[in-house]
Amino acid sequence: MQLAAVQLATVAVLAQEEEGGGNLLFSLLPFLLIGAIMYMLLIRPQRRRMREQAALQKSVGVGDEVITNSGLFGFITGEDGPNRFWLEVDENVQIRISRAAVQQKVDTSTDDESAKPGDADAADDASTDDEAQTDDEAQTDDEAQTDDDAS
Repeated sequence: MQLAAVQLATVAVLAQEEEGGGNLLFSLLPFLLIGAIMYMLLIRPQRRRMREQAALQKSVGVGDEVITNSGLFGFITGEDGPNRFWLEVDENVQIRISRAAVQQKVDTSTDDESAKPGDADAADDASTDDEAQTDDEAQTDDEAQTDDDAS
């Protein structure tokens, strides 16, 4: 009985394929598109990030300031084999970390904000604004003292 049901289902599928053979392509097209979109949005960017992370970990050397995956900042003071470093996290405090634990290098040039040419103008504008506020406050204080003296 089950064999007869399977044979009937097979005959029905074959009959549908003979009637609309091009229909199969259109029914599979959404699944193919979803797969392509997933590849473009998920898989490809992840592979790119992994390649960049591997290149960063290979380029790290003694003297570099790094951040580990756990959030520790420190300077690499020595190598302990091909996959381990000594990381100085404080004065005379060193820990041994894996090369894979390095998340990123610390860019020391961004710490010095006054070195950027565009920021110097912004700092001048900010100091001018502070001076203007100070002048306004001084005038308000003078007016308050004048009112006190008059009464």
